Amino acid sequence: MVKVRQDAWSHEDDLLLAETVLRHIREGSTQLNAFEEVGDHLNRTSAACGFRWNAEVRNKYENAIDLAKRQRKERKRALNKTVQAVPKASPVNLPEYTPSEEESAEKDKVPEPQTNLEPTTTVNLDSVITYLKSLKKELYTSNQSKSSIQSLESENSALKTKAEELQQKLTDTEQQLQAMKEDYQTFIQIMDRARKMTVFEDKNPVSAPAFRMDKNGNLEQLAQGSN
Repeated sequence: MVKVRQDAWSHEDDLLLAETVLRHIREGSTQLNAFEEVGDHLNRTSAACGFRWNAEVRNKYENAIDLAKRQRKERKRALNKTVQAVPKASPVNLPEYTPSEEESAEKDKVPEPQTNLEPTTTVNLDSVITYLKSLKKELYTSNQSKSSIQSLESENSALKTKAEELQQKLTDTEQQLQAMKEDYQTFIQIMDRARKMTVFEDKNPVSAPAFRMDKNGNLEQLAQGSN
């Protein structure tokens, strides 16, 4: 099936990519195998998964990558100890045996491949305890990472909501300011029109009243037209 998916990566896709890559690192596999596994699951190419990992996801999981590498070393060390703990069989001197003709004929036949062979390696208690401790630490780290991601998502959602509220308030304020400007311009036009009408209608302006001081020092208004 041709992989033609071109839509954007979701948060769940990124989380699946990160968990798969970390698991392959812990198990001693390659990142290319992880990209191919994620690509098969998401119907994307391994190249697209690799580009997404290196460009967007990797820098968010630096600590988890270091931990996965340490767990891979611990796992390899535990396996080496397990192999070294396997007792070596001492050689046994058997009497010389001469096969018969039938046995020689059977020996010349090409043996059929054997399947489902059981491993002969024995596992000691220390390696099991070490492996279980590494799994416990891995589970704790994974839970912490998920909790941190959920906390960041909640904080991001709250910030987006706050930003939308502030943007709405800013829009309302700008609209109110524009309405006030329009009302002010209208008021100025009305006042200017009223002033012009008053000047045109006032053809006989009243002269300012005249005053004079009497002998007692008091001011009295003079009649219009008197000297």
